[in-house]
Amino acid sequence: MSDSKSNHFLIQGNILAIASLLVRIIGLIYRIPMRRIIGAEGAGLYSYSFEVYNIALILSSYSLPLAVSRLVAVRRAKKEHRNSYRIFLCAMAFAVCVGLLTTTIIFIGADFIAEVGFKSPNVALPLRVLSPTILIFAIMGVFRGFYQGKDTMIPTAISQVLEQVVNAIVSIAASYMLIKNYSANINVAAYGAAGGTLGTFAGACVGLIFLVFVFIIYKPVLSKQIRTDHSGNRESYKFIFRLLLATIAPIILSQTVYQLSGLIDGALFGNILHNKKVTVFDSEVLEVLPGQPYTSAHRDKLWGIYSSEYRLLTNVPVAIAAAIGTAMVSSISADHVRGFYDTIRFKIKSAVKFNMIIAIPSAVGMSVLAYPINVLLFDDGYKLSTYILMLGSVSIIFFAYSTVTTAILQGIDKLKIPVINSAISLGIHIIMLSLILQFTELSTYALVIGNVTFPLVVSILNWHALEKYINYRQEVIKTFAIPCASALIMGLLAYFLYKGLYALTDSMLLATSVTILLAIIIYFISLVLLKGVNEDEIRQLPKGYVFVSILKRLRLLKS
Repeated sequence: MSDSKSNHFLIQGNILAIASLLVRIIGLIYRIPMRRIIGAEGAGLYSYSFEVYNIALILSSYSLPLAVSRLVAVRRAKKEHRNSYRIFLCAMAFAVCVGLLTTTIIFIGADFIAEVGFKSPNVALPLRVLSPTILIFAIMGVFRGFYQGKDTMIPTAISQVLEQVVNAIVSIAASYMLIKNYSANINVAAYGAAGGTLGTFAGACVGLIFLVFVFIIYKPVLSKQIRTDHSGNRESYKFIFRLLLATIAPIILSQTVYQLSGLIDGALFGNILHNKKVTVFDSEVLEVLPGQPYTSAHRDKLWGIYSSEYRLLTNVPVAIAAAIGTAMVSSISADHVRGFYDTIRFKIKSAVKFNMIIAIPSAVGMSVLAYPINVLLFDDGYKLSTYILMLGSVSIIFFAYSTVTTAILQGIDKLKIPVINSAISLGIHIIMLSLILQFTELSTYALVIGNVTFPLVVSILNWHALEKYINYRQEVIKTFAIPCASALIMGLLAYFLYKGLYALTDSMLLATSVTILLAIIIYFISLVLLKGVNEDEIRQLPKGYVFVSILKRLRLLKS
């Protein structure tokens, strides 16, 4: 099989990666004014509600796009169009039933979750507003998985962008209006957070409308495929439901364990600090004297800084890994059923290298420019905020690797392995975080330590699993060593560039913007000069042929 055909998943992955990156950028941009409107406490409440929401999505629907795409892709490879449509129908029935049940449970149990889970009663309101989105997202997941299984990421990509644009507009507007109307209310931060979650619901509704519109247009083509299906294999709905549940269950377990760390972090942080006193590490942020007890507002503010600044920023480059992983599942599943193991190994090598080329410089860049980034984006000059981004940005590398390798293992039908690996890591994570929070003065820094070590352990275990189950040997020099060397060169020069430009211009915005632009150029030139990428790999990037032409004119690439 030719490299270009083998790399079709990278093309589809790039489409979804660009959309995912755009979605994260929009999310970052709108969260800045929204956070300023609702404050750090409101941001903490908003984040707490999303930790519960994310787990609810995983249990009810988050696994559906992955499971449906995988099952449909296998039948697409066999040209069993009727069976692939039956999978769509069964998955839709499952999504409606489970999504509706989960929405009801979260809506009714919001007060209990807020009080018992986080020791923060104000979480209930934004969580209750957010709960109907679970049903909408479940239905969207089936449509997206079906299209991905048919080997196109375009409907998913467009729907994600539309969803986020509407989310941004409504979140800002609703937060502002609710804060204004309830400014005299003691729970005003909760109303502001509820405005943000209302935006999420509105965005999901628009995304679903678009996906239904695409399905209506595609239905005649689908009907024709079904009429011309002469495969002779007819799977019953009962069999498909069993198959769907068998596929969904390990994916749910894997994603639940993988995402549960955020919910557990919030619960441990809230409950352990409930009985502790403020330390010197947090006194600047909380503007109180060390020795005073943490209040609910204190904990919400610290959690808001961690979740709505640090994690929001570090999740942006990880979106690329998630997009490549999504594209790989259907592609590798189809290759696996055909027995194309050499092709699978080639795709793994391409995907991991592509992710590291993006993740490694992102981690270094965020660490070097942590202070101006926080000040410009969040108007936050606290040392705590700067230090946690500096120390924790390395998590980008481990989350990127663990995300894409988890998708690979699911694609080669090793669905239980990511569950086991994530469970092992989560167990270590819970013990370590509990001990650090209970017996040290690190507080928010403990969350960052856990956020780094959790994906690190998963990455190590996934690395070993790929060697064991598919005889894949990870190339190290060009995938890790050269990107690290290039990123360190970039980081060192970026540090002095920023200092010099800021001293000359006295403008943090100008100095940071120019430094980021020059840093990107420095990194890729270093990568090319150190022979970390070749011409074929550069062409796989969006507008790669343009970069190749420029590099050849500069004589950085040989013609």
